[in-house]
Amino acid sequence: MNPFLDESPRFRVAGYLKKITAVLLIVWLFKGYLGLERYNAYIVYAIVALIFAFELLSVGKWLGVTVSGILFALAKAFLWTSVFLYFGGWLGMPENLHSLAGRAFAYSVVLAIAGFLVGRTESRRFEWRVEKKAYEFSGVDFGNVKLAGKGKAYPIKTGGKRVGWVIDGDVEVEAETPLGTIRRRLSSPVAVWGELKVGKKVKADEDFLQIAEELINPDRLYGKVKKGESVVDLGIIKVYEGENFEYVKLPFIEVIETPYGEEVKIGPIHVREGNPKKPKGMLTIRELRNGFQLTKVGDRLKIETGDFSIEVEGNRVVYRSGNETLSLGEAVSLRSGDISVTVGRGRAKIRIEDVVISARDGVVRIRAGGKTHTIESDEAYRLVIRKAKEIVEEQSAGLIEGLGVDRALLNKRVKELLDELMEFVG
Repeated sequence: MNPFLDESPRFRVAGYLKKITAVLLIVWLFKGYLGLERYNAYIVYAIVALIFAFELLSVGKWLGVTVSGILFALAKAFLWTSVFLYFGGWLGMPENLHSLAGRAFAYSVVLAIAGFLVGRTESRRFEWRVEKKAYEFSGVDFGNVKLAGKGKAYPIKTGGKRVGWVIDGDVEVEAETPLGTIRRRLSSPVAVWGELKVGKKVKADEDFLQIAEELINPDRLYGKVKKGESVVDLGIIKVYEGENFEYVKLPFIEVIETPYGEEVKIGPIHVREGNPKKPKGMLTIRELRNGFQLTKVGDRLKIETGDFSIEVEGNRVVYRSGNETLSLGEAVSLRSGDISVTVGRGRAKIRIEDVVISARDGVVRIRAGGKTHTIESDEAYRLVIRKAKEIVEEQSAGLIEGLGVDRALLNKRVKELLDELMEFVG
């Protein structure tokens, strides 16, 4: 038995019908060349019938079979049909069928509203269950993220679809970042919202299954999914909000917002503006007891704990702990309350309490003790740039280790720098 092909036969049949529909659509597009013009209407009827067949067979794939699920499946089928009939009018579809596009769209809207209203009255909630199956787990490599260790992996399903795994064992996560390798030993159970390569089937632990079922509860993990959450991953519900980037994926809905553009997909409707880079899926590793969470979205990586968070995009890193922030990229920035040190792109600025030192284009400006000084000296300029880099490197090490900013040491370094700069003042 292949543990990766454990969807129910109904869903596999739905998948096959979808592929057959695609092939039949291609046949219809080339009906003239294939000498099938006289079967034009029959092929259209067959495509529409297959659309309804695979949508209805897919009911319950995500949330179990419900009345609202059936209504939404019918709404989707009518929506796909309306799109097919509408655009088919320019591709040789009989006019009497093309004219039904508007009616099919109206049905889809009415059924979608009905599904929403019925869904509000249904008591059924999102239900994730841990299957009573266990497989050998001996680690997995996700590129710059690795999950090492040994244990047992149990599939997590909703409806008939596997959306993740929960691991019982001694595991450690490793993540490569520009700050170095971050390692964290995770306490069991550990949820992985993504695919794993697992070994042979082994005996399941009934006690662990009961604990995992309680801890995997969506309400316990996140409560209600709301915009305030920066990262939410529950297999079929994915929300990621980061630096200049937002990614939301729900069943039939996907939204991507980046500085380069936006993309929205709602069923077959696809709206794109600009050139946003679509991530290749979303992976999340979460400690169910202690709240540690690592999320990988394309080339982005975010690690969240109760004490700090780290977000990585290429060579850019943002580290946050309380009111302290360290940013590494083209420029380096360290902030903590009324303290800030920024250096990069040929400039530097140090602010601590009532002292401000800035350096740019060979000019140094100082404001301290109610007085302002301007120094036009390449030597003084290079001194500020060098000292600012040293301060950031010195403070960053303690910040990442969880010690926070050392104000006493920072005050000492700024005083030393001021004393050296005063030698340039006449």
